[in-house]
Amino acid sequence: MIRLGDGGADRVVAVGAHCDDIAIGAGGTLLTLCTARPGVRVDALVLSGGGGEREREERAALAAFCPGADLRLTVLKLPDGRIPAHWEEAKRAVEELRGRSEPDLVLAPRTDDAHQDHRGLAELMTTAFRDHLVLRYEIVKWDGDLGRPMAYQPLSPETAERKVRLLQEHYPSQRHRAWFDREAFLGLARIRGIECHARYAEAFAVTKLTLNLGG
Repeated sequence: MIRLGDGGADRVVAVGAHCDDIAIGAGGTLLTLCTARPGVRVDALVLSGGGGEREREERAALAAFCPGADLRLTVLKLPDGRIPAHWEEAKRAVEELRGRSEPDLVLAPRTDDAHQDHRGLAELMTTAFRDHLVLRYEIVKWDGDLGRPMAYQPLSPETAERKVRLLQEHYPSQRHRAWFDREAFLGLARIRGIECHARYAEAFAVTKLTLNLGG
């Protein structure tokens, strides 16, 4: 587990219920980490969107968001919006991910996310990765479920702009959505930046954090 005072993460797990969740919620963090630590291993799992355009988008996008990383991506075909009804398949996928990875850092959805797919995956991660630092990302949406985050990754203006550019470039299937635009992504990043004395930031919920203040 990463503890406060350690140097960083060499092994990362990132999970999303849908293609684009990881990039929207933690794309700037991945850009920051992978740029600073070439060769970092990133095991990524996405539960839906496999076998078509969405998977192609996701593979190209995560390759761009994880420059220089050892990226290992699995995209499944569970139906969008119906993941709770496919609990056993989702649970099996998360357990298989846990079996092949021993991460320093886990990026996952929030347990109080209003979307049932996000929330279901978040609950599975709680039981599978018990002894790891899990940062739970946020995704702006119609439901208005943004909370009060406890952890922040500041983003340089260049990284924030790059995140938005990559999102718009690699997910053309989502451009018609009202929330998928530059103002939404940069606006939230600016607010989170204010909260941590930075220009931009991504913010995360944290359930448990082990400190290492004497390290």
